[in-house]
Amino acid sequence: MSFENSDLGWTNMRTNERSYLKTHPWLTFHIDMGRADAVTWMALGEIQSKCDHLGNASLDPETAAMLHKIYLVKGIMATTAIEGNTLSESEVAKRIEGQLKLPASKEYLGKEVDNVLKATNFVLHEVMTREECNMSSSDIKKYHMQILEGLEVDDATIPGSIREHRVEVGRYRGAPPEDCEYLLGRMCEWLASSTFNPTPGRHVVFGVLKAILAHLYIAWIHPFGDGNGRTARLVEARLLLEAGAPSAAAHLLSNHYNQTRAEYYRQLDNASRSGGDVMPFIKYAVEGFCGQLKEQIKFVQNYQFKAVWQNFVHGEFRDKKSPSDHRRRHLALAVSETPEGYPLNQIRRLTPQLAELYAGKTLKTVMRDVNALIKMGIIERSGKNVRPATSKLEAFIPIRREPKILSA
Repeated sequence: MSFENSDLGWTNMRTNERSYLKTHPWLTFHIDMGRADAVTWMALGEIQSKCDHLGNASLDPETAAMLHKIYLVKGIMATTAIEGNTLSESEVAKRIEGQLKLPASKEYLGKEVDNVLKATNFVLHEVMTREECNMSSSDIKKYHMQILEGLEVDDATIPGSIREHRVEVGRYRGAPPEDCEYLLGRMCEWLASSTFNPTPGRHVVFGVLKAILAHLYIAWIHPFGDGNGRTARLVEARLLLEAGAPSAAAHLLSNHYNQTRAEYYRQLDNASRSGGDVMPFIKYAVEGFCGQLKEQIKFVQNYQFKAVWQNFVHGEFRDKKSPSDHRRRHLALAVSETPEGYPLNQIRRLTPQLAELYAGKTLKTVMRDVNALIKMGIIERSGKNVRPATSKLEAFIPIRREPKILSA
């Protein structure tokens, strides 16, 4: 597959006289995915599959909201932490819930979180409620304004406005200020062009590529005096949502960048120093995104397995009504809270209800209940631990064998 540069509406602006052509010749608004290696394509295919899987997963509203909140917190913490915010994940969670009060000297840290949360919710609401429309430079400037609202910035930075001065980030120099408005508009037209028209069933793949390239080009152009990174990651989230990525997955790229921050900066630096070779950055981003999705899928699978397990246990005791059966059912459900199980000497105190049921009972009674559950095939012994016999429900778990090494 080759992504060719399409004709854009900016050709009447005398591009041959633009300063960036001398200072930033890698801003070509062109990508040839035919150069992507097999690992990148496999990761993109897996991302499409996992987003379809995650988007169609059945979860009760409470669990779905919990999953959304977990990754919203991670995403907001990530996008602010990369820029130097020192609030922990638990502190960000409390701030989002309105439960974190900070001293005056640190209130700006909370305000940064507040702004990203507000902007993220704004983007989510827009994507869910408006008619489909292409992103514009005005949208990006609006997001930038929301990101910096109420924060102290240097005199040369105006929230929502393109910078009029030169900037340097480490050894990287942003595009010439006189070209930033043009470059931002051209980027938006490029992302909306036929270059990124998705093939059937591959909307997320094309959305991921658009999101990563938008992030990279905003970092390259550096259109604002401050807040470019946060704005780029917000644009990235919007493009993922528009492509059909589940809302809980819209922040995973930001989380990946934060968890691998040194590599993130190295990849950004290499992308420009190489003369605009975007393939290594794309590979780095999609592999990380795929890994983050695997964690989310595992969370959902664990939840679904637990729900099926609970139904299984209740079914096994459907016709058992004695006090000992009542006690054993609660024991089976408590032990199944974790696949690793619990030490035998702790199981009678796993829950307040179990502690009440075993009050006044001897260890002999506990062991009798454990042995009865083992006989029923509900739990099993593993050394000094007892754990749920979950193999009963692993209907389609593949048998993994070490590959044979053929000698020469």
